[in-house]
Amino acid sequence: MLAYTAGTSDVPMLGETIGANLDRTAARFPDREALVDVAAGRRWTYAEFNAAVDDLARGLLSRGITKGDRVGIWAPNCAEWVLVQYATAKIGAILVNINPAYRTHELGFVVKQAGLSLLISAVSFKTSDYRAMIAEIGFPAAIFLGSPEWDALPSDEGELPADLSFDDPINIQYTSGTTGFPKGATLSHHNILNNGFFVGELVNYTERDRICIPVPLYHCFGMVMGNLAATSHGACMVLPAPGFDPAATLAAVTSERCTSLYGVPTMFIAELGLERFDGYDLSTLRTGIMAGSPCPVEVMKRVVAEMNMAEVAICYGMTETSPVSTMTRADDSLTRRTGTVGRTMPHLESKVVDPGTGLVVGRGEPGELCTRGYSVMLGYWEQPDATAGAIDAARWMHTGDLATMDADGYVNIVGRIKDLVIRGGENVYPREVEEFLHTHPDIADVQVIGVPDAKYGEELMAWVVLRPGAGPLTAGQVREFCAGKLSHFKIPRYVHVVDGFPMTVTGKVRKVEMREQAVRLIAPGEGEEVGR
Repeated sequence: MLAYTAGTSDVPMLGETIGANLDRTAARFPDREALVDVAAGRRWTYAEFNAAVDDLARGLLSRGITKGDRVGIWAPNCAEWVLVQYATAKIGAILVNINPAYRTHELGFVVKQAGLSLLISAVSFKTSDYRAMIAEIGFPAAIFLGSPEWDALPSDEGELPADLSFDDPINIQYTSGTTGFPKGATLSHHNILNNGFFVGELVNYTERDRICIPVPLYHCFGMVMGNLAATSHGACMVLPAPGFDPAATLAAVTSERCTSLYGVPTMFIAELGLERFDGYDLSTLRTGIMAGSPCPVEVMKRVVAEMNMAEVAICYGMTETSPVSTMTRADDSLTRRTGTVGRTMPHLESKVVDPGTGLVVGRGEPGELCTRGYSVMLGYWEQPDATAGAIDAARWMHTGDLATMDADGYVNIVGRIKDLVIRGGENVYPREVEEFLHTHPDIADVQVIGVPDAKYGEELMAWVVLRPGAGPLTAGQVREFCAGKLSHFKIPRYVHVVDGFPMTVTGKVRKVEMREQAVRLIAPGEGEEVGR
């Protein structure tokens, strides 16, 4: 059997715009809660939310914003972010998500590359003075949340446009610029509405669900898998805090009686590690989504057992695919939900190919995972060469991830092509070593990278976060733990004990930065226990 699957479904795709879908949901469930901003103490029913979205959309029209104009949003998680998301969709403006962690030169690049007509921004967040940075790049068309200009923006006069197509571009999300400047993945109504809808379908959302969304709204995890999954089913969006706070997240689950909780693995690790974890009432939870980076098996088991999330799903994807390409189902076994990233999503295709030849490999063989279907982005904004490098002539999106597909179509991500470690001619997939080290009683989290070595070309280095009260942990102890259980070439030579990993704000570990630091750490050759 070749490593190819097509996701079948009796449920048809949605052939409508985001605005039309919201109108339909609000008509069906006008009195059910749509949005709760816990930190601000505000809440909206669907009727109230849709009316607020329409008023904001008319206000944007009155400022001259029309279909195809780019409107930036630069803010942490808040109700205004959600309102802007749907208001821009209602008039066909293209929402440009701006990373809350951006500094001045990154902001300036996005403002210029996207050609923003308007920037809606928080005044500040954490240590970032957004107002000062916007002034520094000399961008004049900014509206600050909470200002008199923002308060005066909504309008109840005017007509919303009726000439919108669900294939129109509606969103630009800039990918992490680890190898250069970020690229703007351009997504349509059809891309993200359907992806959010089918994510919701596979976790069985209804109007009775309440989704706790501590993941960033500026990323697909928040605005698609969170917001659009909710509004396409009449469920409630619950924002626990402007930025991730494990205690605030579990407090929101408790107070708002949430049925679903989202997070990247490091978020769930932080929540499980709270001193007063047992004091939160998580009995209303039944499901949730863990995504953003590979999920350690031991963490998944604890989430199911200790957080009441028996139906928790694993999702895999990338911004360029709206984002979810594969997903586990609620009736999958715990083994499937801890050992794979599920099967191909409805109405999508997946294949695993040899990176050298482009030919589909056999089931069980590693290769590059590719995806095709409604979810694949329109392209990178005004970067045709970059688009051609990612999407081939047959419209397959090449993910850059190494994967295997088993006989039943379940996909397992074994690493990034660029993360593959070749030690003395042996291919080592860091994910396999990480999964094993997660079974060590003193290890809370671990990342494995390759570092240069004169003899073998590369050696393995494990970055380790210890459990509270554990340690110290030496390279010798780690090797002893691995002996007889891992092949000798998979056993890390170096151990680096840290308090945390370099991360993007979406929770993805920056292994490029780890490798750069590691080269400096091991250069003096002071031994295998690199230390803190």
